[in-house]
Amino acid sequence: MPENDRISLLRAHLDQALSPVRLEIVDESHKHIGHAGAGGGGHFNVTVVSPAFAGKSTLERHRLVYLAVAVLMRTEIHALGIRALTPEEEKDGCQ
Repeated sequence: MPENDRISLLRAHLDQALSPVRLEIVDESHKHIGHAGAGGGGHFNVTVVSPAFAGKSTLERHRLVYLAVAVLMRTEIHALGIRALTPEEEKDGCQ
């Protein structure tokens, strides 16, 4: 599947599940050409800023993201880096 389609799918799943106020998706698949085990899936980094993360630990936030894209992890995504913040954390410049 073309990378633009994967990004659109990833965005749709995250939008629906987490209603982010900001969502950035970076395709880094080109850095992993020939990577053993990739199986054709893409490598992505996402920054998700959502009120859904309020009061949640980093692990809980990552679980919410993985739950939102679980069906894509089987076919379209090989690796996913996650940065998950609340709007307040982003405003305060949290990393």
